[in-house]
Amino acid sequence: MLLKRNSVELLAPVGTWDVLEAAVESGADAVYLGGKRFNMRMLKTDANFDDKMLIRAIEYAHQHHVHLHVTVNNLISEREIPNMRSYLKFLDEIKPDALIVQDLSILQLAREMKLSVPLHASIMMNTHNEHAVRTLQDYGISRVVVNREMSLAQLALLKERTGIEVEYFIHGDMCISHSGQCVHSGVVFGQSSNRGRCLKSCRWPYELIDAATGKKVTDQDPGPYKLAMKDMCLYMKLPELIQSGVTSFKIEGRMRTAAFVKSIVQSYRHAIDSYIADPLGYTPNLDDWKKLQDSRARDFSTCYALGNPGASAIGYTGKREPRFFSQAVREADMSTPVAITSPTTTTNTKMEPVLSVRVADLPSLRAACQNGANIIYIGGEALKPATPWTLEQITQGITEANKYNAQVVVATPRITMERECGELEQFFTSMNTLRPHGLMVSNIGALRLARTLCDLPIQADFSFNIFNHLTIELLKNNGISKGTVSLEATHEQIIQLAKESSLPIEMIVHGSLPAMVTDHSIPVAILNNGSNTYDHTLDTRQYALLDTAGQEHLIMVDQYDRSHILFANDLCLLPHLQSLQTVQNYRIEGQHYTPEFIALLTSTYRQELDKIASQQSAYEFEPTQLEKIQSSSPRKLGLGTFRYRVSR
Repeated sequence: MLLKRNSVELLAPVGTWDVLEAAVESGADAVYLGGKRFNMRMLKTDANFDDKMLIRAIEYAHQHHVHLHVTVNNLISEREIPNMRSYLKFLDEIKPDALIVQDLSILQLAREMKLSVPLHASIMMNTHNEHAVRTLQDYGISRVVVNREMSLAQLALLKERTGIEVEYFIHGDMCISHSGQCVHSGVVFGQSSNRGRCLKSCRWPYELIDAATGKKVTDQDPGPYKLAMKDMCLYMKLPELIQSGVTSFKIEGRMRTAAFVKSIVQSYRHAIDSYIADPLGYTPNLDDWKKLQDSRARDFSTCYALGNPGASAIGYTGKREPRFFSQAVREADMSTPVAITSPTTTTNTKMEPVLSVRVADLPSLRAACQNGANIIYIGGEALKPATPWTLEQITQGITEANKYNAQVVVATPRITMERECGELEQFFTSMNTLRPHGLMVSNIGALRLARTLCDLPIQADFSFNIFNHLTIELLKNNGISKGTVSLEATHEQIIQLAKESSLPIEMIVHGSLPAMVTDHSIPVAILNNGSNTYDHTLDTRQYALLDTAGQEHLIMVDQYDRSHILFANDLCLLPHLQSLQTVQNYRIEGQHYTPEFIALLTSTYRQELDKIASQQSAYEFEPTQLEKIQSSSPRKLGLGTFRYRVSR
């Protein structure tokens, strides 16, 4: 690789005007910042740029030959679409060098409005495979901020295969969860991490316990902050970073001070220029390294850049945490008041409710079919002790469901890196022979693969974060026949979406739901304790995180060793089904339940939905139905987002 001065872009974060000046003066090639609307840093009121300041900032940056990227990188609710249209029109007129976007609806709007500003895919799009990149390229995306979980070797391969410009975080605050796939803050606080208001439950103290006994599992606990990632720092790995082909080196920190940003930009500027001038003669500047160390907020880690870092990336003691945004609170339970402001309405057309149930095994599939399920979801992640569905079991499941005139839809994993995509290619080809009634995919890369390799109906799971009808429209144009509403959407937002959607939408009404998913194996990191004598493959125990509010969050580990951290309370919307008639497609997430409980849940929801359909406004909910479920449920029940009018 022949390196030139412009081979690498140093991209600095900006939250206020003094930081903008500091970043430019310190040698940043580009800066990224947000307006007062629609960006991922909305908690600090004195940060971000109003419209007049945006114009000034672009002029200032361009006068100094620095590119300026504007973040438009949060999820957009249905009622925000008109304001987004006008904002995009304004941004297209003032001509920043790029827009960094998350919501798929922006891609739909950009095509419709014929925007001329280049589009970059935010890290919140959770882009982690070449098939997703190719779809984004079809919509004009010229650069992707790739997943933090991707190593330098993986992203080099991604760039080689697709030709896409790659932007990669090299320094700053990191999330434990896959980006765009953490809904804890949105569900518990009504402050969505996908809408710029994360209250960082990953920075809470937790105790690792045995889920069966509730007892602490080790006396060698490294500390309570078990999800608190250290800060990313790739300063000492700069040669590997440059040689991997990364286009843009991104520094995190739009809420940081001018002095903080200046110091970091200067250090990386010196290092990049030195390496490009003389790669073989390059050595890191230890004075700059000491300056970075002395001014750090948290301790440093290379995170996933060189492979999964395990326990070394976690700041267990919490001693260097600069700020705690929240503390553990009790999740909404069934006694929590709900924010259902619109009166219950009846539909003009006959209600024909469709009940779907996701199950982990054949006995649960049979129980769901026998008790009135229309659709059975199988496959995807196998959360231990469950094992993945084999092709033979899928065939048996289809045969069994056919006896009850039920359909089988096969799901795919939520995260599909290179290994999973290779497996999916063979899997989708097999589905052409097995002929289930459909597929359910979890990201746009898996969608592209499914559409290319088989001719079955395809649905979009909740991991697509569907919040508005324009996202539905884009997915429809790419072969989706049904979409699942975001787990963060409130009652009001779900009803608005249902009215505008051009496709059937499904919502989850009951189940054990994941608050976040991470490549970090929490039990392994703690129980290994640096000795590497702990063999997690032989460990049959199930673990949970106990928060300071006394709630247990199950850690479900899948076949790829990813940890899915569940909410403490299982979602239950049984008492509120009548207010959701316009949705018409309802799902029970039952893969963590026994066949017996699946039977009870399915029959109860089937009875209530059928009564609503037949009685309409005369329907009255019987509390005894809820009491039956509560008495048999393995966990407490809760209302999820229904305590809030809107997810902010």
